[in-house]
Amino acid sequence: MMRKVKPYLTTRKLHPENQESPIHFLRSLSTPANYFYRRNHFSYPELSQSSLWIQIGGLVSSPTFLHFDDLLAMPAKSLVVPLECAGNKRAHFSPKVHGEQWEEGAISQGKWTGVPLRYILDRAGVLQNAKEVVFEGADFGKKEDVDKVIPFKRSLPLEKAMHPDTLIAYKYNDQPLSFKHGYPFRLIVPNWYAMASVKWLRKIKVIPGAFEGPFQTNDYVFYPRKKDDIGKKPVTLLNVNSAIQQPLDYSILDTGTYKIKGIAWTGEGNITSIQLSFDNGETWVNANAEQNADSPYSWVNWSYDWKADKKGEYTIQSKATDSAGRTQPLKAYWNRKGYGYNAVSKIHVKIE
Repeated sequence: MMRKVKPYLTTRKLHPENQESPIHFLRSLSTPANYFYRRNHFSYPELSQSSLWIQIGGLVSSPTFLHFDDLLAMPAKSLVVPLECAGNKRAHFSPKVHGEQWEEGAISQGKWTGVPLRYILDRAGVLQNAKEVVFEGADFGKKEDVDKVIPFKRSLPLEKAMHPDTLIAYKYNDQPLSFKHGYPFRLIVPNWYAMASVKWLRKIKVIPGAFEGPFQTNDYVFYPRKKDDIGKKPVTLLNVNSAIQQPLDYSILDTGTYKIKGIAWTGEGNITSIQLSFDNGETWVNANAEQNADSPYSWVNWSYDWKADKKGEYTIQSKATDSAGRTQPLKAYWNRKGYGYNAVSKIHVKIE
């Protein structure tokens, strides 16, 4: 009797743990928790009873602590949201850049349930001169370019923090968050790269100006030049992007009809088309997209029936376009930290 083979995560680093989702073998709208990619800057935190509390302070009229049970009693909201590491596909940059050499699997998606951050900030009473909201996780460590132990901290502009779909989540796919993905609380920021969705959330602070922590002003910044910081800009919205899930790169296939499958996603509007090319971009055909009307943030599954009746080697390319008019470029926007790779996706196959 043949044993059923299951996919598994691809390890990029053990300490701290960074692992890719087996994205090429997953088709459902929700990634199972055990297949969700893992991105860490530090070792996993040690949690205690105090981890069940969130502190809300800074420029608010009523600073407070909220317990896990307090959040459970508040109005809840559920959203299907993909989280993509800003370094996803970094391995494809040319010239190469330092950092985790993610391929296509630093993205996963599922149903997040929690309390809109806006509800909590409104209860606390945000003061008039507030500009940003800072989020601190329980994970900490020593950063190479900072000569001290620091926690992971990020901020959002007040407008984004007050968006009704920015959540403090405590469930994933209707189950409590797993420890490795932020239990008991994590921030979920739709449409932004996942560095904004702070895990193991323990402190929220409203401030009057721009936060300047190292994960805000040094990391997660586009630096378009090798030697200086001219033209730098923050990493925020997801780029329009796609991935070919099947067939796998460098597959050897017989002649016949094959279903090309993949996903496409964006941080602005929604995906309006996915096109494929089998002749190095000379001509393009439209793939069939499975729109998710009830899940406006979710990725789009797409497919195309390809009649491979001629032997030879082929490069299959996919490009997505969104309702904001953005299309995947032929060449990615190179930046020295390797963020936001979204060039036209491609695989190579041989028909024998």
